[in-house]
Amino acid sequence: MVGDDDAWFDCHEDDLWIFDKLILSRKLGYVCGPVDAWVPKPDNYIVRPCVNPAGMGRGASFEYIEKETDHLPVGYFWCEIFQGRHLSVDYYHGNQKLVTEGFRDKDNPLWKFNRWLRVDDEINFPSILDELKGNYPTINCEFIGDKLIEVHLRGNYEMGKFSEIVPVWEGEEQPTMKGYTYVEHEDFNRLGFWKK
Repeated sequence: MVGDDDAWFDCHEDDLWIFDKLILSRKLGYVCGPVDAWVPKPDNYIVRPCVNPAGMGRGASFEYIEKETDHLPVGYFWCEIFQGRHLSVDYYHGNQKLVTEGFRDKDNPLWKFNRWLRVDDEINFPSILDELKGNYPTINCEFIGDKLIEVHLRGNYEMGKFSEIVPVWEGEEQPTMKGYTYVEHEDFNRLGFWKK
């Protein structure tokens, strides 16, 4: 199993741009920019760290921005907000292998999902990744609607064997779920998850 830290060191130097969500967003033609670049119009934007290989939406938030962005943390960027389902797709040598959908309450922080469910959607391998120089057997892509937002050079190892997982978050009581098995697996405010 390849982790995010291994993926960074194993990545071809010409492909390191995939770790930078600002560069990825710009290459995809999204309305986005780094800290200190003005937004084109007053609106709500998603604000995230440019580089966050561990994912889980750490440090991401929605923010209304009038014009200037120099108040944002260094190393962050702003981007237009996309609507739609949050899908995580594993591709093996460019062929779709696994698709899961994440569900999150509207008022939850962006990292706090209520559950992930295996789904049957068919999503083509993003053509922007055809230009990668390295050989990566498994690539995970995350989408909001039909918009690619993140690329990982590893698979979705938690969902690979299950049809559903329900995270258990720190500070929250989680009742026993009949028909599910609990897996202790700490990761950024998460204690583990129920699997089915």
